[in-house]
Formats: sequence, structure tokens, C-alpha cells
Amino acid sequence: MHLRKVDVMLLLLLLSTLVACAAPAAAPADAPASAPAAEAQDVVTWYYYDQDNTDPEANERVGNFYLAETIPVFNEQFAGQYRWVNVPRDYNLVLDLVAAVQNNGEIPDVMRTGTSDLPTFILNNTVQDLTEYVQGASWYADIDPKAVEACTGPDGKIYCVPVSQSPYLVYYWTDMYPDGFPATTDAFMAKAAELKAAGNYALTYWGSTAFDGEAASRYFYQVIASFGGSYDDGAGNMRLNTPENVQAIEVMRENVTNGYSPEAAFVGNFEEEASFKDGLAGAFPTGFYVGYQYLNPLKSPSGEEFNTLSAQDMEDAVNAEAIALAPLFVPEGGTPGCHMDVFGFVIPNGAKNVEGAKAYIDWIMEKDRAVQWVLRAGGGVPVAASVGADPAFQTQIFQQAAAALAASDCKPWYGSLTRIPEAKTIITNVIFDLVKGNPNADIAEALTTAETEYNSNN
Repeated sequence: MHLRKVDVMLLLLLLSTLVACAAPAAAPADAPASAPAAEAQDVVTWYYYDQDNTDPEANERVGNFYLAETIPVFNEQFAGQYRWVNVPRDYNLVLDLVAAVQNNGEIPDVMRTGTSDLPTFILNNTVQDLTEYVQGASWYADIDPKAVEACTGPDGKIYCVPVSQSPYLVYYWTDMYPDGFPATTDAFMAKAAELKAAGNYALTYWGSTAFDGEAASRYFYQVIASFGGSYDDGAGNMRLNTPENVQAIEVMRENVTNGYSPEAAFVGNFEEEASFKDGLAGAFPTGFYVGYQYLNPLKSPSGEEFNTLSAQDMEDAVNAEAIALAPLFVPEGGTPGCHMDVFGFVIPNGAKNVEGAKAYIDWIMEKDRAVQWVLRAGGGVPVAASVGADPAFQTQIFQQAAAALAASDCKPWYGSLTRIPEAKTIITNVIFDLVKGNPNADIAEALTTAETEYNSNN
């Protein structure tokens, strides 16, 4: 077939048009290359809260909901720079972190912790020296120097960033203690006998060996310290066999022998909390943050209910004067003692994003965010003066906690001891056996055996 000249011209025009559409125009030789989109770096945290757990009755619901609400806010503000990734952990996260650092495992960039864990971290070279960062931060001058001291190791270096502190004290139902919680041991014992005669328990407490000896830092230490005792000699040795400790254990033993506390105190699995929350026991010696965050819902001995499954339950109960706070009982003329915990952040050795970790901490330390962290994720009362001045901390429950703290001599339970997991287990086991397992055993002899076990590895 022969094409006409006009047909050929049309065909050539069509082909040239198709080629022009298919081939993009070449960029000028000096045109700059387009920059790749910025990719956010992960800031990995470890909390024992789970942002994906939406169960309103979960034990850690307050912290879970805090993370679920706060993570998106951080990620939006730091879009293109940082992305907050939380890895939920169980209550073994302290030793898990030590193992991860020692074995080059998966290590977070920042972790929420308490100063009770600091000796373990320092002993095992687990966390970074933050002295220069902390002292150079804009929020440093606002922090209570005692809180910074609690984050400082024996070498004078700062290893954690303090955000809140929580004294141990007593929550009590005013139905059972209308005249207030007894200030002295004798007054408490008299009241406990009266309550038992009426079919009530005077108090419940963490008396079990659960979580590898957690009782050592809770009720056991509250009583020991309130009798003027301690667990150490100030030089790194365990010292249990003292007159003060023996007297304290005699009182704990008498409380159990007389049936002033429910069996739940020794069961574990947080059953001791349930006895107080249900109004079966009149008092609960525990950490301030424990009562504030975990004691909910509540039902008073007279049947009044506070049930929103949140920290607001305890606030409401205190505001309604159904619950009040006080120091633990002491011998006549004594000063109540208690464990003081400080909560905040550490940056582990081996963290991949140290700058991101510091940016995250700085973000949390801004006043409004620090308020929410203390109330919902950290626990206790703020260590920053400006945060503590917030109206959220001017309520009855915080004022009563401050009064109990002011009337007490609170300090870390472990003193100069450094092998914290080992110490907790030894102390809890011996006191548990003396007050519950073998109440006829010689107290002084058992305490000597326990301290010798620890000190043999010094």
C-alpha cells in the first residue's frame, strides 16, 4: 500500500508527539537534587504500662491510658525527628535491663525507674552518667536537691533524672478509726483488739514473699524504721540483729498472732490491697503512689462506694473524709520511719538514641507534662517546685501526704547495701518466717543467720 505525502506528514507528527509525551525533559545540568524526606528516629522506652491495653479494669490502667493518650502527642510534635516507641515490660524490667546491657540485647533509650533500683544498676554498670546533662538542663535549678542526691551514686555522679517522690505512710478508713490512726504502738494494739472484737481487721499490708522479696521495702521496713532500726551498718554490711529490729519484729509477730490482719496479707497477687479496697481492713501501710494509683475501686466499711476505676476514686474518698492519711505508729517518744522512693528516668549504656532520650526527658519535664506524668505515670509528688505548685497538688490527699512526710524520717530502705535483689530476698524471707512461718523461732538467732548469709559475699 502506498501512503500519500500528507499521510506521511501526519504519521511523522503523531510519532513525534508520542515520543515527547513518553520521554521527560532532561533536567538542567546545574539543577539541585531533591532532598530525601526526613525519617524520624525511634525513641524507645520501657514502662510496665501497655498503651495497647484498653481494659478499664487492668491493674495498670492509669499508666496504660496515660501512654495511649500521650504517645501520639509526642509523635506529632516531633514529627520527622523522633518517634516514641514504648515496649511494655513486666515487673522484672530492672533485672531484664541489666541482662540486656550485659548481653548486648534489645536496650531501650530511656526507662522509668525508681532510685531503689539505682544500686543494682551502678553495681552492674547498666546506666549512663547523666551529671553533665542534668546540671546543664533548664529544669535543674527547679529540682529538690534531695531528689538529685537520691539519683547520685557513691562516686558523686548523677545516674537518674528525678521527677517525683513517694513516701510510705498509712491510708486508713475513718469509719474504723474515727479518732485518727493511732500514733503509738500501745494505742494501735489497744485499738486493734477493739476492732477484732467487733469482727474487723486493724490493718492489711504486703507481708508476702512475692516479687523476690518486695516486702522488705514496704511494711517490714516501715515498722523496722519506726522502731529506730535499719537493715545495714552504714558500710555496706547487712546488720539485722539489733534491739530495735528485734522489738519491731516482736510487734509484727504479735499483730499476726492476735489475728489483727487478714490472711490476705501473706497471699501475694495484690490480695492485701483488696482487703483494704473492700473495707475489710481498717488501714493499709503502703507507698503514697500505691494508694493514689492502685487502690480503686473503693468500698468503705459502712458501704460507701467510690467506683470510677481511676485515681479519682482515692481523691474522692479523701475529699469525702472516708479515708485519711497518717504516719505509721511508733513506740512512745519515737519518730515514724518510712521508705522514700524517687521516680524518674535512666538512660542505659548501649542506648541507640541518647539525644532522642534527652529530648524525651526534657519534653516530659515541661510543667504541664510533668504534672500529668507524676499523676498518672510516675506516682507520688513532684520534685520540681514549679510543678508542685500546680493546683493538682493542692488537694486534700496531697496535703495530708505532705503532713505525714513532714512528721516522718524517710529514707531509702536499703541504706548502704548494694546487692539489692539478694538483700530483698534474704530480709523478706527471714521476717516472713519469724512473723508467719515459724512464729516461735528465736528472732535474734534468725536475724544473725540472715545477715551472715549476705555478708559472706561481701
